[in-house]
Amino acid sequence: MVPKLWNETIEAHRHAVREATLDTTAALVARHGLRAVTMSRIAEETGIGRATLYKYFPDVEAILIAWHERQIAGHLDRLAELRDRAGSAGERLEAVLEAYAFIQHRHHGTDAAALLHQGEHVIRARRHLGDFLRDLLAEGARAGELRDDVAPDELAIYCLHALAAAVDLPSEDAVRRLVAVILAGIRPPS
Repeated sequence: MVPKLWNETIEAHRHAVREATLDTTAALVARHGLRAVTMSRIAEETGIGRATLYKYFPDVEAILIAWHERQIAGHLDRLAELRDRAGSAGERLEAVLEAYAFIQHRHHGTDAAALLHQGEHVIRARRHLGDFLRDLLAEGARAGELRDDVAPDELAIYCLHALAAAVDLPSEDAVRRLVAVILAGIRPPS
């Protein structure tokens, strides 16, 4: 029987190697571009053997997908913090929409983004985000802050699609204007 402390040490080591691999790969892609990154280079920069690296990941794409999953989880955690803070539903929704718009604006439009923004992990994250936007929209509608003549599910889809435009905007001021337009569209008609 392996002592519990030994198992925890092994798990901590595996976690540290995995995290270092993800961080190193992201740094290499940022410095040299997606096409210049190889498993050999990742292993060397991480300070592990290639055989060890292959025990963790079969190829560069798998590493990038794992890194992207970690990034998405961090973004969702941040958005959930904004959703769960004090304030009215409308205020919290505005904070979530603005934060997500800036995520879109800052993290898209690269070679890596084209590769990474496909797959089940992105679909799950988008569904999760849509669900909590829907819940905030429903809460805001019940409070009279947001329109109630359109189903919250439909408004959540509207918000997500409209926020996708942040990718192509030239400045942070333009992102803020986009969020203001979206908010105007979900407020109750006068």
